[in-house]
Amino acid sequence: MLEEERKYDVDAGFVLPDLGAVVPPGGRLVTRPPVTLKATYYDTADLRLARAGVSLRHRRGDDVPWTVKLPTGSPGTRHEISRRGGPTAIPAELRTLVTVWARGSALAPVTVLRTSRRVYHVCDSRDSVLVEVADDIVSVVDGARIVGRFREVEVERKAGRPKLLDRIEALLRGAGAAAGEFTPKHVRALGPAATGPADLPAAAPPQRRSSAGDVVCAAIRQDVARILAHDPLVRLREPVGQDTAVHQMRVGVRRLRSDLRTFGVLLEPKWAGELRTELGWIAGLLGAARDAEVLRARLRATAAADPLAPLDSASVARVDADLAIRSEDALTALDKGMVSERYASLVDSLVAAAQHPVLTVLARAPAAEILPRLVSKPFRRMAYGKHAVDGAEDLDPGGPDAAWHEVRIHGKRARYAAEAVAPALGGDARRLAQALANVQNLLGEHQDAAVAAQTWLAIAQTDPDDHALAVTAGRLVERERAAIRAVRTRFPAAWRAASRRRVAGWLT
Repeated sequence: MLEEERKYDVDAGFVLPDLGAVVPPGGRLVTRPPVTLKATYYDTADLRLARAGVSLRHRRGDDVPWTVKLPTGSPGTRHEISRRGGPTAIPAELRTLVTVWARGSALAPVTVLRTSRRVYHVCDSRDSVLVEVADDIVSVVDGARIVGRFREVEVERKAGRPKLLDRIEALLRGAGAAAGEFTPKHVRALGPAATGPADLPAAAPPQRRSSAGDVVCAAIRQDVARILAHDPLVRLREPVGQDTAVHQMRVGVRRLRSDLRTFGVLLEPKWAGELRTELGWIAGLLGAARDAEVLRARLRATAAADPLAPLDSASVARVDADLAIRSEDALTALDKGMVSERYASLVDSLVAAAQHPVLTVLARAPAAEILPRLVSKPFRRMAYGKHAVDGAEDLDPGGPDAAWHEVRIHGKRARYAAEAVAPALGGDARRLAQALANVQNLLGEHQDAAVAAQTWLAIAQTDPDDHALAVTAGRLVERERAAIRAVRTRFPAAWRAASRRRVAGWLT
């Protein structure tokens, strides 16, 4: 569940303004009975969760008392996950959700808050709650003593639109409320120790005068942040907008492995090699889960591609059932991997890599001097081929799918490399990255279609007596091969755009 709220500091004498002014026509303002809530927050001894914007609490007075809140990257919004459970035993599922922040350290109570709350619901004409306004007097409790007290107003969006929050904010500020940075209650209670830097350092954007090492460090930190941010969402099997958490985490792993390889001369070889090996292990688990996702989505799209020539629905359902089993098996294997000691060790290594990447002396050189040559390597492999496989310059429209896939692999590395150096090298790198993204989209469609065609045939072959299934699989394959032919027709123009001198000339 995504929580979106704003907080306002108010003094003890603050008088809540009349919220009836923002109630829509036909709606009403509902005043809930006052309640007292007692929340116990759990964290590591060094407050790793709080410093990362994460919270884990048990709150007496809630129907579902245990809650984890996770950052989304957008101020005022958090993922909120609640579970039932007794007051002293943290639910196992919630404990695993904070794995990448706790990293094996013990979780224990760090602060207790007692909140006297008055809640107001702004409802529409159908009695749907649009916005919840909570007026909270918070006491920080230490045993039987109150060691601190503050008051704040929370405004949480429910079914309403964001503009309604703006109107309520105008009312509150007009009455004297102060809108500041979004600071959770327990962070205010814990004080400066909870507001220190997170263990995972932010990726500071490199500048044009940055060293090559600065650029690589920023890329590594960005990759690690992407991996770890999606860890809990993968465990929850949550979507991320129109995408999936499995896909986003897999992309983070792929980018980091690619960056460690592309910029290898700037990194200590043993350190980078060991990290790439462990990333390869989790990449395999994520890849199996992602491939099953892609195939199920592709089956639906391909089967519905021509409404005038519908496929046998029972046979399509039969194929989907096979893919659903693959998907669940892959996700189960991924779940098992992510609660293993091996994964816990990898998380430690990733945090250490973000904090202190192990660089070589060459990394001290100016970015503009070193990085173009490093980006040119995967680009040249893409352009001119490797071993016996043709490069993008000479891809045969009638050639094997494997040759096209090989170009895709090198093109993806070249794109990731260009994107990594773009903050320091500017427009040239950005133009190349965008052009390569266009190429990659085509080659990705090519690979998805090729793999799908093989999969439809393989599933049909498991039941050779099912003739309807065989016919359906054959028709699916025809549509996939048509998609492949379309990609091969469009590819030369996309490649010319990416290989023009004004786009890729800076690599030489």
